[in-house]
Amino acid sequence: MTNKGKINHDPHVLDLAPTEMSPAAREALRSYTPARIGLERTGVSLATRPLLDFQLAHAQARDAVHASMDVRMMCDELRRDGLLVLALKSQAGDRGTYLRRPDLGRLLSEDSTAVLKPGEYDVVFVVADGLSALAVERHAVHLVRAVLPLVAGWRLAPVCMVEQGRVAVGDAIGEALHAPLAVVLIGERPGLSSPDSLGVYITWEPRIGRKDAERNCISNIREEGLSYTAAASRLRYYMDEAARRHMTGLGIKDPAEDLAQLL
Repeated sequence: MTNKGKINHDPHVLDLAPTEMSPAAREALRSYTPARIGLERTGVSLATRPLLDFQLAHAQARDAVHASMDVRMMCDELRRDGLLVLALKSQAGDRGTYLRRPDLGRLLSEDSTAVLKPGEYDVVFVVADGLSALAVERHAVHLVRAVLPLVAGWRLAPVCMVEQGRVAVGDAIGEALHAPLAVVLIGERPGLSSPDSLGVYITWEPRIGRKDAERNCISNIREEGLSYTAAASRLRYYMDEAARRHMTGLGIKDPAEDLAQLL
């Protein structure tokens, strides 16, 4: 009985019977995706090398979830760019609580809330560790630097650096600052091929209780994914649309869709 075309029970491994594929065919297929396809086998098991690679990727993903963000380093980097930065914390007091209680990661601690003062702002940028502090440390500062020239005329609130923060913590921050727009840069849930993917969430009129459908998202910002330049350009598009239409979410099309209509 042949195993050609058989799907392995592991959802991250696609078994395409590599012994029945030429090396050239395997390499051509792999060029289209980082997924684990055409893996070498020994009998009914994976060969040692792909098995070790899989275990390494799994360990990297787990490490990313449990890692702590270097807040002081991140704040210092942003201050070198002339930005005001506030170091804040959510109501999740430690990493274990953060992982067990997502609701606490969406709210600011009392001490952090007391620091925020309303002002005449157009946007607040929030940097939160999310589920990958590694992603934030590698990419958040680079993305902020890429977008700053594109928002030269915008009145920026202090950048808020949040430990143990979820996406919705930006709603609490934006509401406290009376900022009409919140942009949250956050570490995305690690995958077995991307432990350091950064996401951006844009919310018009942020306030506690906003739903995900009321946001726009840019994801997969990393060296192997969306570049800083492309992400900054897309972010500026969403910010402009939000300010023009006084909304974010499902009503705003992806910029690629708008571009396709012009072709």
